[in-house]
Amino acid sequence: MAQAKQVEPFDWHRIFWSEDAPPAFLGEVALRCAITYLLVLGILRLTGRRGVRQLSIFELSIILALGSAAGDAMFYSDVPLTHIAVVFLVVGLMYLGFNFLTEKSVRFSDWLEGATVCLIDEGRVEMTTFKKQNLTQKELFGELRQHQVEHLGQVRKLYMEATGNVSIYFYPDEEVQPGLPIWPERLKKAQLEITDAGSYACSTCGYPNTLSVGKHTCSICQNQRWLPSSTAKRQA
Repeated sequence: MAQAKQVEPFDWHRIFWSEDAPPAFLGEVALRCAITYLLVLGILRLTGRRGVRQLSIFELSIILALGSAAGDAMFYSDVPLTHIAVVFLVVGLMYLGFNFLTEKSVRFSDWLEGATVCLIDEGRVEMTTFKKQNLTQKELFGELRQHQVEHLGQVRKLYMEATGNVSIYFYPDEEVQPGLPIWPERLKKAQLEITDAGSYACSTCGYPNTLSVGKHTCSICQNQRWLPSSTAKRQA
């Protein structure tokens, strides 16, 4: 049984030069990088002028897969560039074909890229829909705070798009509803027992209600913690 070759630490010749390829192979590496980069650039051009957050799950999976294939082709001498070109060609054709199908079939589009869903309606979190998303309350409220939202009563509609972006529609100032405050320091003070009667909002779904002293259960999500509701106007 052959013994494994012992590695000498800080062998600068081994670190900078391959023992299996001559220094001239660096020229081939440079050529491989240029050709592979052009192939990647060509595929990305198919996606148009989209940013990273606008990429669908399918498009992101293509980029990850091609990134792995391109990386191997750049410096592995036993990976023919013709094979990589075929991979890029097939993936490119699949991308165009799937785009065609998504334009022709709404059902296929929703299956591949995900459907647009309403997560907040009339100042309340749509819990049935929200629970189906791979999303936490902290993430949802974080998105709202980035749009200078102080409480849910300022939000008329919030849609989660297929790309993962959110589209928010606000109430005019004169129509702002009592809503759940979403500042982290306020959320931490949710009450299990109401000590002063007044207007409150469920700390989970944001359902507003006028509560008397004592313990109460939200009729929407069965949560038992409440916060005094806010009617502050949105400051953009």
